[in-house]
Amino acid sequence: MPIPQYLRRIAVRRTVAGISLAIAFGTTAFAEPQHGLSMHGEPALPADFKSFPYADPDAPKGGEVTYCVVGTFDNLNPFILKSLRTTSRGVIDTIFGNLVFEPLMQRNADEPFGLYGLLAESVDVAEDRSWAEFNLNPTAKWSDGKPVTPEDILFTYEVFTAKGRPPYSDRMAKIAKLEKTGDHSVKFTFNEKADREFPLVIALTPIVPKHAFNIDTFDQTTLKPLTGSGAYTIDQVRPGDRVVFKRNPDYWGKDVPAKVGFDNYDRITIQYFLNANAQFEAFKKGLCSIYAGSIYTGMGPLQAERDFGFPAAQKGDVVVQSFKLGIPPVVTGFLFNTRQPKFSDPKVRQALAMLYDFEWANNNLFGGKFQRLMSYWQGSELSAIGNPATDKEKALLAPFPDRVPADVLDGSWRPPVSDGSGQDRKVLKAAFDLLREAGYKIDNGQLLDPQGKPFSFEIIVASQDEERLAGVYQRALQKLGIAVTIRLLDGDQIQARKQRFDFEMLIGSTGFNNSLSPGLEQVFRWGSESKNSEGSFNLAGVADPAIDAAIDAMLNAREKDDFVSAVRVLDRLLISGHYMVPTQYNPEQWVAYWKEFKHPEKTSLFGYQPATWWIDTK
Repeated sequence: MPIPQYLRRIAVRRTVAGISLAIAFGTTAFAEPQHGLSMHGEPALPADFKSFPYADPDAPKGGEVTYCVVGTFDNLNPFILKSLRTTSRGVIDTIFGNLVFEPLMQRNADEPFGLYGLLAESVDVAEDRSWAEFNLNPTAKWSDGKPVTPEDILFTYEVFTAKGRPPYSDRMAKIAKLEKTGDHSVKFTFNEKADREFPLVIALTPIVPKHAFNIDTFDQTTLKPLTGSGAYTIDQVRPGDRVVFKRNPDYWGKDVPAKVGFDNYDRITIQYFLNANAQFEAFKKGLCSIYAGSIYTGMGPLQAERDFGFPAAQKGDVVVQSFKLGIPPVVTGFLFNTRQPKFSDPKVRQALAMLYDFEWANNNLFGGKFQRLMSYWQGSELSAIGNPATDKEKALLAPFPDRVPADVLDGSWRPPVSDGSGQDRKVLKAAFDLLREAGYKIDNGQLLDPQGKPFSFEIIVASQDEERLAGVYQRALQKLGIAVTIRLLDGDQIQARKQRFDFEMLIGSTGFNNSLSPGLEQVFRWGSESKNSEGSFNLAGVADPAIDAAIDAMLNAREKDDFVSAVRVLDRLLISGHYMVPTQYNPEQWVAYWKEFKHPEKTSLFGYQPATWWIDTK
């Protein structure tokens, strides 16, 4: 039986009560301070770097930008469980930038996993990563002018543990001791639960000011502008409609190398829409500055070709451009909720996955411009596709015999290829044979489960494009007597369903951004401990000791070969588990924007970075 969230929090609070948060000046450090921190090897940039390579240090400041998103919001505090999926974008944001709250170190989007000084100007790390000491930048300040202090770091972990949401609430469980070691330094000593990535997780954890929050009320939703250390403050709030941020003219970090060339707009508006169609119509009217499609699936080449015949685009006032990606594509498709008994059998999921006709969809919906998605790390050295399992991989899988089929183990597995007719009988027969092995049968045109009940399910979609794709899948499933309904919901309705795991199948909004340095986020997507944690990203409901072991090996790998082996094993297990019906991908990012907006010449490994763009006000 899973441990309820409130009991987990009590356990963590007891852990906190038993550790030292004492002020302990003079703690000895045994490592030289480093300007950066990398998951594997040394940081790519030297100590005297001036800016990230994909940022333009000469980018002009000024003007306004409006980002448009689908959904709603009723909260500004991104660190609490209440309204987790309806918290305002931008306060902390992987796409638009962390406008209000900042971490100790800033991620460089041009290397797999490298961090550089921000609130902390340097870090000392033990060779075995059993502890890390962060040295705060003495000029770091909150937006109200008060300095960022070690006490703020201690308070952040205290309040996150007592009142925060996962994953922030769980981090103290891996810390044996947290102490102030100087006027501008804090040391984390980790326990046996921590892994080699954990110092980087700590470095990326946003910090909150002790003087601006009350621990007793921290877990309550709020629409009151919050105090942070970021480049922007919250200027205007219209619940459910928009949030306006204004650049802080006294922002302390404007000359920090990791922030040079960033934060170029005077004002940033994040405007909300009920659905993707309304969002795109608003862009066409000039109400939105930049359009990149769904946050999960993005905009594809077909949409770029098909949907930009409106007058402004024809006149050249709108630019449509693709950006090269150096990381695996976003993993999208139809996601099974395996908490549902009907989807608990991997053989059933495998059969249903075979029925997605990529060849028909690509030719008829996407103009033949997409590629088939097969791996969670498609096209990289971390992928299982085309790479036979090494001895290290086989050793990791040895305690879990027969978990990975032979063709997945040797890298030769591929999804079935149809004849593109939309009714390939060979594929239908192969899928039905699997269902029959699982105890299913067809009677009077209906597929019946082993209990003799008609097999049916619902697919939840968020846009007309998703609805169209779901319709393709629906028609294929109907050929085996499976009754599928499609329900189009607004963004906030889908978010609420996801938070409660109240769905059978999702599409599109299940996208997983993967990198060349996967880490702790995999626990929250696939780990057993996150299966029943409210608000977790383990939407599929995965709880598999083999997957847990692969993630653990990945997080504790010291050498690159060990890391690659662990990730490939995870990929093989996810492929074998058939938790998703992967659809298709495009290896580029397509973005449309109004011509007055400009971007640096260099594209980062992770693609275009909106936080480095600017507006030509001339």
